[in-house]
Amino acid sequence: MDFIDQLRSLSTRIAATKDIIKTEEATKNAMVMPFIQILGYNVFDPLEVTPELVADVGTKKGEKVDYAVLQDGKPIMLFECKKSGADLSINHASQLFRYFHVTAARFGVLTNGLVYKFFTDLESPNKMDETPFFEFNILDFKERDVEELKKFAKSAFDLDAILNTANDLKFTTAIQTRLADWMADPDEKFVRLLAADLVGTRKFTQPVIEQFTAITKRAFEQMLSERINDRLKGAMKTETPAVEVAAEVEGDGAVVTTAEEVEGFHIVRAILRGVVGPHRIGLRDAQSYCAILLDDNNRRPICRLMFNNPKRLALMLFHDKKEGDKVALESVDGIYAYAEQIRATVLAYPPLPEVRSVPVAAVVAAAV
Repeated sequence: MDFIDQLRSLSTRIAATKDIIKTEEATKNAMVMPFIQILGYNVFDPLEVTPELVADVGTKKGEKVDYAVLQDGKPIMLFECKKSGADLSINHASQLFRYFHVTAARFGVLTNGLVYKFFTDLESPNKMDETPFFEFNILDFKERDVEELKKFAKSAFDLDAILNTANDLKFTTAIQTRLADWMADPDEKFVRLLAADLVGTRKFTQPVIEQFTAITKRAFEQMLSERINDRLKGAMKTETPAVEVAAEVEGDGAVVTTAEEVEGFHIVRAILRGVVGPHRIGLRDAQSYCAILLDDNNRRPICRLMFNNPKRLALMLFHDKKEGDKVALESVDGIYAYAEQIRATVLAYPPLPEVRSVPVAAVVAAAV
């Protein structure tokens, strides 16, 4: 199983069990140890992963860090674990700070089994930064997150390579976060900067600020929507949807798969990118709705596109494998507003059972 498929499998399992995991110990066993195992380290070999590593830190004796990943007998990564869903503020990383200072490890990881925050010493040598340079969310990750995480795998671990890119990654993430904040809610300083550049040094009264704040937010939304649509149009030209499109025939009851339904299908696939492989998402069209299914299985519905009336678009969501409320959409892009529910529906389905191959010789012998 590929690295990303292992992560997806763990993500599905954690999504289904996270609400019943109440203790730190259970979080370690059910979430953190499998995560470290996916990175290629044998959690049952103390020469690779040492649980509760003990070291004396100044006047503090016998303190323990939850896990230390070793290379050539020396720690390279330290994991401090909190219970599932617990807060991961820097105030909860005190032991990680102290151990980072007295061991050879260059990476500290603070986790609650769902989110993994990776720290190093970019600001001051041998002193762990207060800001992580990389975060990985096992329930919501993208392909670029997986590529960064791969660098910490046993088979690919290269200290210098990670440190060389850590600084850029830290600031790239910070800029993306700031831009996302500005897109959702532009602050006054940012609005003033844009307005001054566009209209000169006119007096910025409160009504002017409010006007430009609304304009800025709308401009961001339109730009994002247009870029998404451009990418979808490109994908629709080069990618064949996992469904045979019926010919459009008027008046004889033929099933017609419209351009809007195909666009909706690709939006759902984009939403689920990083959750399941695109080959597992299929589309079956019917006269009254267009069903999007997981593994082409009617018992694994993801959602239904109800686009027969172009003036009254609707989306049917599923909860606990049962039909939920039908929600109205102003446009096909409105599907993005329900991304969280769509991901939750897919993550709730159990993983497919492994199909074990049977040697041909055994089949022939049985037939004889």
